[in-house]
Amino acid sequence: MAVLASADQLASARAARAAYRSGVSEPTSGIAAGLTQANLIAVPADWAFETLLYAQRNPKPCPVLEVIEAGQVESALAPGSDIRTDIGRYRIWRDGELVSEQNDARDAWEEHPDLVAFLIGCSFTFETGLVDAGIPIRHQELGRNVPMYRTNIDCTPAGRLRGEMVVSMRPIPAGRVADAVQISGRTPAVHGAPVHIGDPASLGIADLARPDFGDAPEVRDGEIPVFWACGVTPQAAIMASKPPFAVTHAPGYMFITDVPDAEYIV
Repeated sequence: MAVLASADQLASARAARAAYRSGVSEPTSGIAAGLTQANLIAVPADWAFETLLYAQRNPKPCPVLEVIEAGQVESALAPGSDIRTDIGRYRIWRDGELVSEQNDARDAWEEHPDLVAFLIGCSFTFETGLVDAGIPIRHQELGRNVPMYRTNIDCTPAGRLRGEMVVSMRPIPAGRVADAVQISGRTPAVHGAPVHIGDPASLGIADLARPDFGDAPEVRDGEIPVFWACGVTPQAAIMASKPPFAVTHAPGYMFITDVPDAEYIV
């Protein structure tokens, strides 16, 4: 049976999307708590099959929640939405190079009306469960973006697409790590349990204080870095594979849906 959002939750999600549509730009961790957030990657139609295949072959970092066909911009996960305007910050890529960040992507769809958009699960979804269990989310506490890192874990390629896994990191008190694993593990559709706990060097991360995306973390005494697969992974594939054009969300700036997190808990 589907889990339905409450009236207050729907109002919160719609207000957030309206704010981003009007030009507000801020990371979405903690916004519209309890509702699922999603990463975005949009590619020209002739790259769409390979993108879908890449996601299917790498479901941990790239869990697909929805595919929006060419010529359409409304998400079925958020009726009345517009994926060109309702994210706080977009990235525009040409030949694998980031050429701009902007608050509105309508010009990208005008240039490439054949864009096929993929909404991919986000680890922000399970953060509500962590908070409800009394596990601190440091980047929320500090008003920062979550830190994200490129790793030495190669994803399974698909056609022209290849790249490494990106992970997000949250410092967790040592005594609550098992709880964090259990809680996040109940949401396999949005990355699920961590892919690594502890030594960042095992993932090829040389300096925890210098993330590839997001803001530097603050790890306190008694805390252990815990790493989850991240939906920014397709952006690493763009950088490695160099498609002629792509649009993504800026890391940490997600698309907020009307679907409760509980819909994805197993």
